[in-house]
Amino acid sequence: MRAILIIIFLISVLSCSQTLQYENQIETDVAYLADDKLEGRQTGTEGEVKAAEFIASRFEKIGLEPKGTDGFLQPFSFKPKTDPHKEVEFTTNEDGSITGRNVLGFINNNAEKTIVIGAHYDHLGYGGEGSLYRGDDKAIHNGADDNASGVAVLLDLAARIKTNATNTLNNNNYLFMAFSGEEMGLLGSNYFVKNATVDTKNINYMINMDMVGRLKADSTLAVYGTGTSPIFKQVIQAHNDHFRIVENESGVGPSDHTSFYLADIPVLHFFTGQHEDYHKPSDDSDKLNYQGMKLISDYIFEIMSDLDDNGALAFRTTKNESEETPRFKVGLGVVPDYLYDGEGMRIDGTREDTPAFNAGLQKGDIVVKLGDSTITDMMSYMRALSVFDKGDKSTVVVKRNDENIIAELQF
Repeated sequence: MRAILIIIFLISVLSCSQTLQYENQIETDVAYLADDKLEGRQTGTEGEVKAAEFIASRFEKIGLEPKGTDGFLQPFSFKPKTDPHKEVEFTTNEDGSITGRNVLGFINNNAEKTIVIGAHYDHLGYGGEGSLYRGDDKAIHNGADDNASGVAVLLDLAARIKTNATNTLNNNNYLFMAFSGEEMGLLGSNYFVKNATVDTKNINYMINMDMVGRLKADSTLAVYGTGTSPIFKQVIQAHNDHFRIVENESGVGPSDHTSFYLADIPVLHFFTGQHEDYHKPSDDSDKLNYQGMKLISDYIFEIMSDLDDNGALAFRTTKNESEETPRFKVGLGVVPDYLYDGEGMRIDGTREDTPAFNAGLQKGDIVVKLGDSTITDMMSYMRALSVFDKGDKSTVVVKRNDENIIAELQF
């Protein structure tokens, strides 16, 4: 009888170890989340519900504890904004409201502090206001890079930390959060911070991943929020063996880390840059750099391992660059290369039937002068745009293959 009990015990131990064994499923997770069957995962749709259920099932399989208000889920309802200058109104299923769902999984190490690792999983459905698609028919926007990529890396990190054989990540708890409502204005992260299922005063720092699936040949990786804690710059450089890092100190940006920074929580946000498929139906899973995503997961894991025994991180306020952004009524019709850190503003793509397209500007061109203004960076580019009205004519100077080209523009 004793021998039988020992055998049963060994079988159960082996079974648990197999269940918790780390396996890289990044490509498989992206393939599901960016499949046409989910119809673009727009907040409040059946596709978003399916995506939330999939993420919750992955959390459960990895071995995370539910940390929502309804198992792994934290539903929230809101009324869509009619005035873009007002904050969204969270409500309780009133007429005309939309319900989104955050998905929360927890590793409880009985520690005083908790790390939040986040990524939004919603996207644009069949397009709508945020789409840059100019086709005649509605088309599914699968959002493989934006942001199935971030969720896949989040799931990979959850599996790594849960099955960490060296047991080096046990001085903090870990809360993994897949946010909904990001495309509608950071709604899911905003709602969580105001209705948190953990004490926000005990959140040590937050890591966010949004569009991490298109690491380019030059291995440029943008890391935002490096100024939100004094230790961050040192740590991100100490573990960088693969990337050309472009740092941005600000804790404010167009993704969910902003909600946490505004609650005085240090943040790091990872981003591999925009591209011509951004907010278009062509953002599909076959275009992602999966080896690059694995390297990013490795990198973030090393950063968290380094920070694990540093205790409570100090928070530091950074300059809010969005408050200094000039307002403008016209645009060139280009996708800026936000990872470019040289002189000027490099174009990562142009849209059809826009001033840039009609002037013959091309991907890779670097705008060095617009009208009378010299362009040195993104901010000077936006300041230059702010003086023009619709119908104005001007000139633009771009550097192309070390040659300056002058083109005529009409806004």
